[in-house]
Amino acid sequence: MKRPILIKGRIWVLRDKQGRAIDDIDTDQIYHNAHLAITELEKMGQFALGNLSGWEDFPQRARPRDILVVGRNFGAGSSRQQAVDCFRSLGIALIIGESFGAIYKRNAINSGFPLLLCLGIVSQSGKVNSGVILEVNLSTGETYNHTTGQKIEGGEPFSRVQMEIYQAGDLFEYGRTILP
Repeated sequence: MKRPILIKGRIWVLRDKQGRAIDDIDTDQIYHNAHLAITELEKMGQFALGNLSGWEDFPQRARPRDILVVGRNFGAGSSRQQAVDCFRSLGIALIIGESFGAIYKRNAINSGFPLLLCLGIVSQSGKVNSGVILEVNLSTGETYNHTTGQKIEGGEPFSRVQMEIYQAGDLFEYGRTILP
């Protein structure tokens, strides 16, 4: 079964109280190490962003199919997979970011969780604010704001391998499709 190439959902833009993008959010802010003993995916979501000031209640506000929009270097720090899995647990459909920590990006891609690079997305004034509805084409990187009718510039399409892993479900399933 093919996974969707077009993802449409309500967005959450990670900003501070002054309205600035929060850059350099590390994996401890995404998923605190106090919860690392939790191994069941369905229980991880309740701790997403629990160590990020102003966003501790995100799990109660987020809904399945929501999209997270983040600034630069999202997921910096350790290699903890729970920092990806907590969003999968909540049903977050996609994370769009200006850049991602290298290990975080690889963990997300390998687990089949969609990340889209979109340079300058947080600074596109008036185009991306929490609550608006975006539609994103993972094949082309094209992003459209359904609430305002504006196109969002800067989206980069999935690479061939990223798309193949995403479509397979995760890296292990992808490996089964390419190995004899």
